Amino acid sequence: MLRPRLVGVPGDVTWVTPDTAQSRSLLAGEVVEPIPASEPRDVTATLATVGRAHRLLRTRQWSAVVSTGSLAAVPFMALARARGVPCHYIETAARVDDPSLTARILAPIPGVHRYAQHRAATKNGWLFRGSVFDGFRATAVPTAEVRRVVVTAGTGNAGFRRMVDAVRHVLPPEAEVLWQTGPTEVADLGIDARRTLPSGELAAAMAEADLVVAHAGVGSALMALRAGKCPVLLPRRQVFGEHVDDHQRQIADALASAGLAVACEPEALTLEHLSRAAATVVTTTSEPPPFVLESN
Repeated sequence: MLRPRLVGVPGDVTWVTPDTAQSRSLLAGEVVEPIPASEPRDVTATLATVGRAHRLLRTRQWSAVVSTGSLAAVPFMALARARGVPCHYIETAARVDDPSLTARILAPIPGVHRYAQHRAATKNGWLFRGSVFDGFRATAVPTAEVRRVVVTAGTGNAGFRRMVDAVRHVLPPEAEVLWQTGPTEVADLGIDARRTLPSGELAAAMAEADLVVAHAGVGSALMALRAGKCPVLLPRRQVFGEHVDDHQRQIADALASAGLAVACEPEALTLEHLSRAAATVVTTTSEPPPFVLESN
């Protein structure tokens, strides 16, 4: 979503990302350099990516390296800066108040331009050029039925059973539900769940649904918004081993404050949350503004 808005990089792009069903779906027809899939803070995968970065950066004269974080940013940007290549680190939109570990590692490296996607995070040299959430507007409608529902717990390495249990207890019994549960163990629940879905299939299902309930991951939230849905976001929590920290609570609260989501803890979920989200339509107000990268 940010790529067409970037001002300051050429059109010839090589993408560096793990080879997953989602990346294959989103980057069909693009030039892609695969790197190992990883868990958060995966040292082994990071070291393997150092070798990939070294080999790729030697293949041509690169104009810039741009990243929104996670595994590839540190090895690619550290090596790129050693070669004098301009680097632009755009902090993930999931970080509202505090920087990610990747951002903290990259901050001391000279020549890495840093951008936040929330104005509250623009301090200590961080710049604001916009966000992936630019251009969305939520509007309430009089009434809405909850007949078709998409529930997505993401595709990470940790399960989210609290979410599945909470949603099962409040959904209308007659609702038709598409469950995408990732690694969450659901065999004992008797539900027809799928571990993963191609990005296009999941987006189409959201567009046809009356309601989307999701973990508070940026990708899931964006997919729901682009499908015209105001998602119910249930944040994963560190204390339950569902994520490495509580950044999902930050983004859930931020989107709820902007009127673009309904957010609550799984244990607090009620039918009223579902009804309020279903009775909210999301539209795109206009073309998002350019995301202008620093020129030096």
